[in-house]
Formats: sequence, structure tokens, C-alpha cells
Amino acid sequence: MEIEKHPLEPFLPAKAKLLMLGSFPPQKKRWSMDFYYPNLNNDMWRIFGVLFFNDKDYFLNPTRKAFCRERIIDFLNEKGIALFDTASSVRRLQDNASDKFLEVVEATDIAAMLRRLPECKAIVTTGQKATDTLRQQLDVEEPKVGDYSEFVFEKRATRLYRMPSSSRAYPLALDKKAAAYRIMYQDLQLLP
Repeated sequence: MEIEKHPLEPFLPAKAKLLMLGSFPPQKKRWSMDFYYPNLNNDMWRIFGVLFFNDKDYFLNPTRKAFCRERIIDFLNEKGIALFDTASSVRRLQDNASDKFLEVVEATDIAAMLRRLPECKAIVTTGQKATDTLRQQLDVEEPKVGDYSEFVFEKRATRLYRMPSSSRAYPLALDKKAAAYRIMYQDLQLLP
């Protein structure tokens, strides 16, 4: 089986306070833009739109057939939100993006990433595979979905939030996903 290398560089704003980690991007043929959470079947940018702009379509481009990469990047830089995934290379056991059929070949070095983000005080995982892969590297209890666990990373107090998947395959309505994320962003003082 073919090994896929991660197609994107980590997005690490210098002043990032939060590191969001998924498992691995879907296949490129499903992308609507060259950036994280790239396809229209993922609600992450809709969740951000609802929470920060009261508009689920805020990050859609004028054709509504893709998200606006530049608007997203500006927003993430302003808020101090970093993005990457817990796997740097994988094998897909089936022709889809499901974590269930994703074999992690090489995990991302999360500790090295945190060292590049000295102001980061929280990590978010958005799926069981991402959470499990992270926990193989860092000594942290697994939080319940919608909650967090505290741990210390190299003398830095840190939180691991385990949030609902933003995939539309995850059986939770957009408003309920947004409500779970709202609590986290308010805790982190990124949302009034």
C-alpha cells in the first residue's frame, strides 16, 4: 500500500496560543483549497464562522464552492491559532478519509512543534485517532469529548481539549458542534 506524506507544512503563527491537531487530510481529489480542513464536507470553517462572525458561510468564497484560504489565514494569524495533524505519513486502508481506515506510519513530533510555539497553552484534538496518536507521545489523560485535561509540558501548564469531529460524517448538528467549541474558545479567552 502507498504511503502518503503530509501535503502541507505546519501552520504555526509566531504568537500561537492554541494548536489544533487533526489526524490527516483527506485525499487531494476531495479538496476545495490547499489548506487545512480543505473540503466542503468538513464543518471546521463553518464552526469558526458561527462563533466569531455569527455567519456559518463567512469563510466561503463568492462562488460558495470553496473556502477562502486568505481570509482563513488572516483570521488564524490574528487569533493565534496554529494547525497541523498528528500524523506526518499514513496508509489509507480504504479509499476515504475515515480515521477508522487510516494507519499512522509516522507520527508528527508534537513536542518539537510545541517548542516552536512558546506561547501555546492549549492543544485541541478533533478525533479519536488524533487523540490516541498525541497521547502516545505526551503524558496526558484522555479528556471526554467537549472537555479538557491539564498536563505540564516542559514546565509549561498546558491543556488538551478533545473536541467533536468537524467532519459532517460525525453525527452532531453544526450548532451543537459550535456550542462545544464556544466553551473552549471562551476558556482560552479567544472569544468574548
